[in-house]
Amino acid sequence: MVGVSDWQASGQAPAAPRAPVGKPLLSLTLATIMDDVEAHSGAVYLLAPDEPVLEMAVMAGLPRAFAAPWERVGINAPIPVAEALRRRRLIWVSGEEEMARCYPRIAVVLPYPFALAAVPVATGHTPYGAMFVTWPSTHPQELSDRERSHLIAAGDRLALRLERAVKQNRPLPSEPDLPTSATELTGRFGSVEAARLVERLPYGLCALDLHGRVSFANQATAELLGVPVDDLVGTQPWASVPWLNDPVYEDRYRAALMSQHVTSFVALRPPGEWLSFRLYPSTSGLSVRIARARAVSEMNRAQPRRTDTNPRLVTISHILSLASALTEAVSVQDVVQLVAEEVAPAVGSKALVVLGTQGGRMHVLGQHGYTDPRVVEHFDGLPLTAHTPGTRALSTGVPAFFESRGQLEHIYPARGATPDGMAAWAYLPLVASGRPVGTCVLAYAEPHAFPADERAVLTSLGGLVAQALERALLYDAKHQLAHGLQAALLPHSLPSLPGIEAAARYLPATLGMDIGGDFYDLVPTGGQAAAVIGDVQGHNVTAAGLMGQIRTAVRAYTTVGQAPGEVMRSTNRLLIDLGAELFASCLYLRLDPARGRAVLARAGHPPPLLRTPDGRVRVLDLPGGPLLGIDASATYPTTELELAPGSVLALCTDGLIEAPGVDIEDSLAELAGRFAELGDQPLDTLADTLVRSTESAQERPDDVALLLLRTRG
Repeated sequence: MVGVSDWQASGQAPAAPRAPVGKPLLSLTLATIMDDVEAHSGAVYLLAPDEPVLEMAVMAGLPRAFAAPWERVGINAPIPVAEALRRRRLIWVSGEEEMARCYPRIAVVLPYPFALAAVPVATGHTPYGAMFVTWPSTHPQELSDRERSHLIAAGDRLALRLERAVKQNRPLPSEPDLPTSATELTGRFGSVEAARLVERLPYGLCALDLHGRVSFANQATAELLGVPVDDLVGTQPWASVPWLNDPVYEDRYRAALMSQHVTSFVALRPPGEWLSFRLYPSTSGLSVRIARARAVSEMNRAQPRRTDTNPRLVTISHILSLASALTEAVSVQDVVQLVAEEVAPAVGSKALVVLGTQGGRMHVLGQHGYTDPRVVEHFDGLPLTAHTPGTRALSTGVPAFFESRGQLEHIYPARGATPDGMAAWAYLPLVASGRPVGTCVLAYAEPHAFPADERAVLTSLGGLVAQALERALLYDAKHQLAHGLQAALLPHSLPSLPGIEAAARYLPATLGMDIGGDFYDLVPTGGQAAAVIGDVQGHNVTAAGLMGQIRTAVRAYTTVGQAPGEVMRSTNRLLIDLGAELFASCLYLRLDPARGRAVLARAGHPPPLLRTPDGRVRVLDLPGGPLLGIDASATYPTTELELAPGSVLALCTDGLIEAPGVDIEDSLAELAGRFAELGDQPLDTLADTLVRSTESAQERPDDVALLLLRTRG
């Protein structure tokens, strides 16, 4: 597959023509190919200058608003025009089910029956853009050889013309979309008498252009809608008629244009009259017939009025909401909860199970609505070779819908009586990045029909959930890896040493992998102890790995008996010899509790705090050397400190004290004040209190490490 990096590696910048070459080349090319293959809409995209983005240059046959989400798309985006350019071949989508399965982002926004073909516009190794055309769903399932050859040839011809324009330094200008407004009805009839004929019809008749604006309306239309003709013309009906201001009715207009099928709906004109609307689409707009729906009115007089909206549109609304919410889902359980809260109520599902795969078997990742654990256990552990609807959907990538228990047991007789007690099921394969990641099972308490439009929406749902689930599985795996790595690199516990009490806390940054470069350690050295705390740049795997090397080095140099200043110098030289691109700060001290003394060395690290037995706290302003890993010849002076029994040393990293817009000296003073106020408490309680405000913060931009040492009398 050809990607952005391949084009950049070729040394040829993507072309994006923009200056005049005479005739409107793009518009003429699009109009010609639409006429050749009898398509009803299309668009041409060009590569943007100096960025891997396709920009829509011209569009025809549909309002540009229909394609608003795809005005600018990255060439790696999962949509047909981008894929056609990446793969340098024609992409064919035969209908709404294939669109929902392969391109769920498009199917969610345009869940209508239509076919689409996209072709690249490129010559040799130079890409220029891509174009697509669409047909009504009545188009055969396969492109004919004639259509295929015409489309490919049109893309090649356009690419050659663009190449010629670039060589002649004549880039294309922006071109207007092809004309889309409908001609007024009287103009089409060509006579005043024809207009009079329309006025005499007993039902309403109006014309909408491609943008949904009324270009003609007879008097019957005005009487039925309750709005004068002058107030209707030039407006969209759902904007000028208050009781038509419902997304259901706008959806019918969009469905008619996209599918080029006759569509219809009924609407209630207050207080109690139902009107029937029938929409006849063409490539220039819509003709709308409006009449009284007497049968509906009589039925509603005999039955309680219902206020339900179009169930399919409600589902679409919920799916769009889910698509937005899924971008914020982090873990697998987040994904399951969102599907349960956003989708199940919308489609009438009473229970759901999300299944993943591992070791050749299906495993339950999460469920909602089942109170009996035996039901969930039935799904768990099934081999992928088992003949079940869940494994079948996963292996084929094709969703399965069972409207009743009898229908399911007819196809899968070995399953026997359904163990979950439900009456209908939808098995949605979860396929992301071209590979199966699981299956979502939606169960219904009553038999449930799955019309084609609902199947398309549910299939789109499966694609969206699959992408979110793939991210969530990676996040959960990364989270487990991060915690395991962090646990391996930091001390499992602090040693119990005579004359010393110790406590430590570590909090990873919330922005990143939940793993960091902050470290601490307490090392026994005969009757003494060595304590170290440090901070490697970053909070990722690289920082954590380097942190582990530094901590091991400090422990080794301490064990062989090096003095504090020499430990720092040796660690500094090691860091430079390793060729690491990261720097580290460090504070090291050798503690002799029997003599009540400590020797400290500092390398660009925040100074420690000392709380004396009388409750006073001061910041120890120690001399120090540069950060580790900068200067191989650096030296690190040491400071000797007297410690009375009961003194507490607090060593911390800058994540505990730094705050945006606050001077670090002020932050240290504030921490010292809290340290003094807490009094003589157990060290674990003291450590918890000092990190509590940082621990509860929603966002922690840096790692936090804290090491408390108390000398005993």
